[in-house]
Amino acid sequence: MRALVLEDWWKLVVAARPDPTASEGRVLLQVHATGICGSDIHGFTGETGRRRPGQVMGHETVGRIAAIGPGVPDELGLKAGDVATVNPVMSCGHCEACRSGNNQWCPTKSIVGVDPSVSSAFAELLAVPAANVVPLPGSMPVDYGALVEPLAVGYHAVRRGRVGPPDRLLVIGGGPIGQACALGAQRQGATRITVSEPNAARRRLVEALGVPAVDPSGGGLASSVTSALGGPPTVVVDAVGLSATVDAAFEVAPLGATIVLVGMGAVELAVRAYEVSTKERVVVGSFCYTADEFRATARWAGTAPAALGVLIEDRTDLDGAGAAFTELARGQNPASKVLVLPQS
Repeated sequence: MRALVLEDWWKLVVAARPDPTASEGRVLLQVHATGICGSDIHGFTGETGRRRPGQVMGHETVGRIAAIGPGVPDELGLKAGDVATVNPVMSCGHCEACRSGNNQWCPTKSIVGVDPSVSSAFAELLAVPAANVVPLPGSMPVDYGALVEPLAVGYHAVRRGRVGPPDRLLVIGGGPIGQACALGAQRQGATRITVSEPNAARRRLVEALGVPAVDPSGGGLASSVTSALGGPPTVVVDAVGLSATVDAAFEVAPLGATIVLVGMGAVELAVRAYEVSTKERVVVGSFCYTADEFRATARWAGTAPAALGVLIEDRTDLDGAGAAFTELARGQNPASKVLVLPQS
């Protein structure tokens, strides 16, 4: 098969790799599309150390089931030819965390697209455990299946923040995860949501989702947010993950508010401890999602909400993917979500 290989930092090449197979308990997918994630960009540049040269990345994916290996239970409902997405969190299934439904806490988990030993989704074929394959309705636009994973990240983040109808929510960052957080909050019944985003194009995209956006670059963020929400936020989600955005969250959040950290823009953050303790704020970490949340998001995406058509702004094939990564990393491509279609 053809695959996109991280040959070195800032260098992706299309190379021939052995075809994966549907071995015991596994399913083989012919990949239709895989989204370029912010973590893929950081892996491409070597910023975070969470990717390794020589690996095939990619975890926001959708495809068609090409083969089903022996030992796959019939009750999973998997059929050759069906459209399906993949939950990238491969957990053991039997530890305390997995038994409690929090497979993302599994101490021995590995993640498709992150684990360098796994040939992942920027390729023509992908083989994964059958339990990680989630069927999608054939009636939905197939590209939407590549959005399920980031949408599940945002959904989990707002659930970690216990966002509900009474809340006033500020999302810091209008990129793909910030967009997913806003949509996840809508799914939770929240109606008072605003997104802080300095990029005008991303503010327009957020507003196309039915969510007002504010520009933090001119100062006065707290007053802008309070005006947009009709009061100070009860929950702030930082979908960027830089020391500056954490500071902004503390600037805006009132006493007793909850701040959710889901953005991973930096490995280490400077946090003003007194801003947590003296104002009795709750700071919550959020990473990935539970298996139930992923499946619930897949069901929601399967209804083809109109908002999902807004999120995909560019597409490329394997041969053009290297240039797309470089442009995104250098800020030369304004697209929010770019899909790589390896079969085209």
